[in-house]
Amino acid sequence: MCGLAGILNRQRRKLSGKDIVTMANAMGDRYDGRGGGFAAYGIYPKFKEQYALQIFLDDEEAKERTEEFLKERVVIVKDEKVPMRNIEEIPMAHITWRYFVDVPEKFNHSENDYIVRTVMQINDEIQGAFVASSGKDMGVFKATGCPCDVAKLFKIEDYKAYLWVAHGRFPTNTRGWWGGAHPFNILDWCVVHNGEISSYGTNKRYLEMHGYKCRLQTDTEVVAYLFDLLVRKHGLSESAAAIALTPPFWKHIDSMPEDKKKFYTWIRMTYAPAMLNGPFGIIVSNSNTMIGLNDRIKLRPLIAAEDDSYTYIASEEAAIRSVAKDPDRVWAPKAGSPVIAKLEEN
Repeated sequence: MCGLAGILNRQRRKLSGKDIVTMANAMGDRYDGRGGGFAAYGIYPKFKEQYALQIFLDDEEAKERTEEFLKERVVIVKDEKVPMRNIEEIPMAHITWRYFVDVPEKFNHSENDYIVRTVMQINDEIQGAFVASSGKDMGVFKATGCPCDVAKLFKIEDYKAYLWVAHGRFPTNTRGWWGGAHPFNILDWCVVHNGEISSYGTNKRYLEMHGYKCRLQTDTEVVAYLFDLLVRKHGLSESAAAIALTPPFWKHIDSMPEDKKKFYTWIRMTYAPAMLNGPFGIIVSNSNTMIGLNDRIKLRPLIAAEDDSYTYIASEEAAIRSVAKDPDRVWAPKAGSPVIAKLEEN
């Protein structure tokens, strides 16, 4: 029942948040008010070289604990309260603060690994704090509410981004709370999801072997971490990572030509614990890419479209046509086959 929406301008032209809100609003029947959110890329040009840690904090004590931890671990270039409105529909449940940070020069290893460990430690060890987003020049804005209200709460119309992703939630197996709202994020990876990840337990144990900690009480969290692990850490292409998460059935692999069969057998056996089971449609994004992906028998709807320099992905064609009246191409991606849209090279 959840609603997904994404817009990428492949030439990096920025558009206000109004269009993604329009797309999300076109799918209002899919939401029950227990979760909504947006991800936006290219929104912090003055601090695009810093990691933007956007953190929900239960109270001032949690904020003090978090800031003490950050001051020992990173260089805070700037911090500020996230601009928000007081609205009746969504009570202010948290202090929402963002920190633009650098990794200390004395740290000689991967800066991305350092930030991932920082995020994991905050979520796992600091009571009353969890990180909503941690990438460069991007942010996640989410809460317990419908997307239209979350957009008002966070003043989404004031941001301009070249890539937008939106989600409206209809939770079935987990409670609605700010941390469980979508998108889920690590570094510049974001995931929004409609359906259920029934392989969550296996995926979670596999990720924990590699240092990730799942603490947000929603199955979708594992998908963001899996893409980070497979693409950033293991060096797979985004298309190969999608194959690892939604591989062909063995009967189809067995009928492939030998060279293709060898590759698919390797990726399925090597990444068996990363395979996603259950009915799902997802949109995955990073600073250069937007990906749409269904489960292997397409038990959740997903539609893609292209128009001029834009790529759209949504749960419903009506959402796409709410902002692109006559797109050049509209199609339904095949089960288990990703739609991958990338920024064009200059």
